Amino acid sequence: MNIKFDNVYIENVATVAGPFVIEGPLNDKFDKKFNDFYDGEKTFEQCEIKELIEAVKILLKKTNKNEEDIDVGVSVDLMNQLTISNFAYSRLNIPYLGIYNACASMCEAILLASSMIDGGKVNNAICTTSSHNMTAERQFRNPVEYGAPKPKTTTFTVTGATSIMLTNNKTDIKVTSATIGKVIDMGVMNVFDMGSVMTPSAAYTLNEHLKSTNTKVDDYDLILTGDLGVYGKKIFKEYCKEEYGINIGDNYDDSATRIYDYKENIYAGGSGPSCLPLVVYSDIIPKMKSRSLKKVLLIATGALMSPTTCNQKLSIPSVSHAICLEVI
Repeated sequence: MNIKFDNVYIENVATVAGPFVIEGPLNDKFDKKFNDFYDGEKTFEQCEIKELIEAVKILLKKTNKNEEDIDVGVSVDLMNQLTISNFAYSRLNIPYLGIYNACASMCEAILLASSMIDGGKVNNAICTTSSHNMTAERQFRNPVEYGAPKPKTTTFTVTGATSIMLTNNKTDIKVTSATIGKVIDMGVMNVFDMGSVMTPSAAYTLNEHLKSTNTKVDDYDLILTGDLGVYGKKIFKEYCKEEYGINIGDNYDDSATRIYDYKENIYAGGSGPSCLPLVVYSDIIPKMKSRSLKKVLLIATGALMSPTTCNQKLSIPSVSHAICLEVI
């Protein structure tokens, strides 16, 4: 399902980046950087809450707005019951919606906020994301204290937080459409191979977007998936061609392969709901402002698992949503 927007624009963005991310190729492009997993807090979770609040505060300063000026905030994190977002927004005077489609939630948040703005219900909205390697890894995989070795297909959860302000006031970058994906379950049960889990839903959403908008791959300066990783990126190209007859060219990339410099303990690249927006807000949006990129399709990819279902050896469903950004 594709939704077209007539009156939704990006006003500004903010990024907060943590360990390993700040050692990567985008290290000089973040608004705030911190170099340990606590950043002065007592726990990893309190650190993640702090960074999410920081991402909002930085955005408000950039846009010269107060918390009371924001009509709604839409937020996502990976913790059970959206713990991080709940605590963060309890300290912010902003109406709050918490959503969860795992790492697909960045595009889901923008889709929901854009719908409210385009429908005339609100004038502005912020969308926020956070993830933290230590909080996510011990919830979904192994306790981090184990130091257990992992297979090379593993992705390394990104530590950071982001925010974006959407508005009905015209700017240079417009949110033109969004494509809602559907949940696809191919029976993959390996929590250390998210690329294989999420590729089918990403390919489905790309195909649906191209059909609904009557566009081709070559119509976009960049098509960027969320966090398929080194191996998932390769599978995605092959799957798109074999399943849908879509030939993916040089204008495609995956944010998981852009976020880090390669190191042995990074494995196949980045993951987490902040992986895609950290790349987009620090690198892609500036390139759109300079007009070196004019039309970009973002496909956020999410693995819909829980610790309980993984322990019960159930398969991992996936969903992906797409957002189209255009320079006007």
